[in-house]
Amino acid sequence: QVQLVESGGGSVQAGGSLRLSCAASGDTTTIYYMTWFRQAPGKEREGVATIYTRGGSTYYADSVKGRVTISQDNAKNTLYLEMNSLKPEDTAMYYCAAGPFMSWFRWSEKLRYVYWGQGTQVTVSS
Repeated sequence: QVQLVESGGGSVQAGGSLRLSCAASGDTTTIYYMTWFRQAPGKEREGVATIYTRGGSTYYADSVKGRVTISQDNAKNTLYLEMNSLKPEDTAMYYCAAGPFMSWFRWSEKLRYVYWGQGTQVTVSS
């Protein structure tokens, strides 16, 4: 079992920045991908960014490329999402998810993830 707890959400104005954190605990030996998803009201949950925990490779959704950086601190078992130049369309509940090994191009397929955090709200005002 893996437990994930997100923090760092909040309300910011467009152009602002936020850093989300996801603290992982439990048996993380089966975890190969750590991913940030988001879900806006009335929309599907979508992948934002992922990191391959064993090698550090990262992948991003086109909508956030250049504005967002995903990283991990293995010593602290913590995942981060640094978000800059935030836009109103970034407003959503952000979830941290942990998944097993998968082909990298499947990283945004939410059904492949076993463990989820409770989410942290990000609100960007114009």
